Amino acid sequence: MGVDLLVVDTGDLHDGAGLSDATTPDGEISMKIFDQVEYDLLTIGNHELYLADIAYQALNEISTYWGDKYLTSNVQILDQQTGEWRYIGNTQRYFTTQHGLRVMAFGVLFDFTGEEMQYGNTNVTKVIPAKTMVTQQWFLDALNYPEPVDIFVVLGHNPARGGNTGSTFPIVLDAIRAAHPDTPIQFLGGHSHIRDFAVFDSSSTSLESGRYCETLGWLSMSGFDATNSGFDGIVPGPAGVPNPTRKAIQNATSPFVYSRRYLDWNRRTFEYHAATWYDQSFDYNNGLAATAEITKYRQQLNLSDVYGCVPQDYCMTCAPFNSSGSIFPLLSDALAKTVVNESRKDIPRYIITNTGSVRFDMYKGPFTYDDQFIVSPFRDIFLYVPEVPYALASSLLGSLNNAGASQKRNLGVMPVERDICVDPPPAHLEARRGEDSVSPRITRRQVVDIVPGYTTSDDFGRDGDDTAHSEIPYYEIPDFFQGAAGFHKCRQADVVDVIFVDFIESDVLAILGSNYSSDDVSYYINSEFTTQDYLPLYIANSEAFQAGMANCTVA
Repeated sequence: MGVDLLVVDTGDLHDGAGLSDATTPDGEISMKIFDQVEYDLLTIGNHELYLADIAYQALNEISTYWGDKYLTSNVQILDQQTGEWRYIGNTQRYFTTQHGLRVMAFGVLFDFTGEEMQYGNTNVTKVIPAKTMVTQQWFLDALNYPEPVDIFVVLGHNPARGGNTGSTFPIVLDAIRAAHPDTPIQFLGGHSHIRDFAVFDSSSTSLESGRYCETLGWLSMSGFDATNSGFDGIVPGPAGVPNPTRKAIQNATSPFVYSRRYLDWNRRTFEYHAATWYDQSFDYNNGLAATAEITKYRQQLNLSDVYGCVPQDYCMTCAPFNSSGSIFPLLSDALAKTVVNESRKDIPRYIITNTGSVRFDMYKGPFTYDDQFIVSPFRDIFLYVPEVPYALASSLLGSLNNAGASQKRNLGVMPVERDICVDPPPAHLEARRGEDSVSPRITRRQVVDIVPGYTTSDDFGRDGDDTAHSEIPYYEIPDFFQGAAGFHKCRQADVVDVIFVDFIESDVLAILGSNYSSDDVSYYINSEFTTQDYLPLYIANSEAFQAGMANCTVA
């Protein structure tokens, strides 16, 4: 077609599904699947940095396999042989595309550091703040590279939008613009789990492509020719297909025009778009081989083993918190019934965890071993402080929600507690640029039956979703929730065992006050029973979840 196509991954290859999480270490099998994607550029996410063994896996396997395509411009790791800090991947990549575009690329993680947030990276890794990175000599040398640069590509596990999101892309933008005021800069972001497209200036935009492999983000850009670049492909663009037509800023003198699309990640979407060009079977041998390999690994890991039959849909944010359609009353009951130390079961207890540990809805139908990882991917251990006075223990949840994680993150966009994210709100809270302007006509998929899904609003308007959806209701959820058990119906408890996950230990101790310290904390059950275990145990022993097993099918 005479154009260039770059395939990019913006980080987080761990946590959230059995294929990656049911092995030790995480990713031992899923990395082999990712290796089959023909990526041009990749970068690291914060989920590669929580645990030392996963961080070294990124160094020894991901970085080794992908070479200079794996960019970690501000992430280092402690070399186990030398004891010195080294970059996990490359700091930058300069390359020329098939059709002559000369690209300088960086991979920038958001400021995921202990100084910036309570829960940071493992101490064998170091995240260099962006404001420091842009002053380092290697970065300055890249900006003054002796060969021509037609476009800067900055990918990163970093929210696409600036402002109050916690994104460090604007810092990188300003640094590049100081040396290259007119050169196009394309940002490709992630982490905040939303579909978004932001305009920075007349030749710089930023795309974010959702979460959890639910979205394939598509960005197209035209305006390169022999007068402003090394591009030797088709100008102005390939015939017979939609071409980008919209300037980043209306009436800008920049020659560059853009389009963006958010594609639902499913076979029907890909068949639809592939059929536009190829008069042949959609399946390729390498794709069929990858599918067979995934199926083989799923069988080996027993990911389809069924624990119970979910009687209805339970969602995180599509129903009011604590309503019958919310997942949290169910999880509160599961905590109360399964997080039990037999030697202390007669002592009243509160079991507190963070809503950020819950990552996905539960759907009517089979609940499998795979779903165990999808709903609760983190292995947080249950700790406790014994026999806390009732007056203090009973106020703990409210105090946590008033002064806990909500104080440490920007609402809905820049999560701190392992990406506390929710289904995307109908629109961002900040005002959109240009929503009142008329968007150019684009070709969209025709959908006869509209189903709930993403309804995205971004700087180019509301026409970015490739498939039209009806809007999903969205309700706020608190940062923490709890289960309660062992309380007498007729009298108030004097003392309560306060149980909580290790991930929030410092939050809990801070609110309990100076009379309590880590010396008062111990395992409630043992070091092996975690947040991945309580829900499957509850489902396997619940009459409501076992009743429909004989005829349990996907709804």
